[in-house]
Amino acid sequence: MTNSSSSKKHGPGQPEEIGPTLKLQRIKMSKPEEAEKRNLNKKLKDVEISIPIVYGNVAFWLGKKASEYQSHKWTVYVRGATNEDLGVVIKRAVFQLHSSFNNPTRAVESPPFELSESGWGEFEIAITLYFHADVCDKPLNLYHHLKLYPEDESGSMSTKKPVVVESYDEIVFPEPSDSFLARVQNHPAVTLPRLPVGFTLPPPVPIEDTSKRKRGDTKDHPLAQWFMNFSEADELLQLAAARQQTDSALQRMIKVAENEIV
Repeated sequence: MTNSSSSKKHGPGQPEEIGPTLKLQRIKMSKPEEAEKRNLNKKLKDVEISIPIVYGNVAFWLGKKASEYQSHKWTVYVRGATNEDLGVVIKRAVFQLHSSFNNPTRAVESPPFELSESGWGEFEIAITLYFHADVCDKPLNLYHHLKLYPEDESGSMSTKKPVVVESYDEIVFPEPSDSFLARVQNHPAVTLPRLPVGFTLPPPVPIEDTSKRKRGDTKDHPLAQWFMNFSEADELLQLAAARQQTDSALQRMIKVAENEIV
């Protein structure tokens, strides 16, 4: 581990395919193999589902009385861009810490996908996301450089104001299964881009009553006040929702016109 504070502020993910759009990244997951397609639900051509996510860390300095090797308390996490529950898509997150930690491979089986530790050094954390069976059978690897010290090395550290480093990405699932789309189409963590003209959404699966299970969103998280506000991400989500409504209205108009012709 190192105490260096010269690392870049944002630790970008390292997926196989990345297409930059408006200062953000879209991580496009690979399509299922032909053999897999025959064994899964019907795949929806020309349709894609995207999940906006944020991953990063919040680190608090424990003050002058802290131990030399336990100078900071930190939390690393993957959250929804608008703090929605990612458990509808992500099944498990595995965080790979520095080898100096006890049990450096930590698996988190349910949202919120996060872990907290204490230490003194900065290092790269590999985050592997595993998805539900109807979403994608291939995991996604993200990489985040744990940041404990302010960028301004001459500035004084504070026990009240943490160091916060976050990155925004969109995970894109092309040709989703009809069961996946039916299950998540009304979920607030999911974005449905433009749908093909004439495409009819499958009947939605009722969303589980959140009062009957553990909450997985991060809206009331103890660290929420320190989370960065990705305004561009919020605007993109609003544009996508408005575009979907417009497309749905256009499809209804087309059907009405066809009926009148008949």
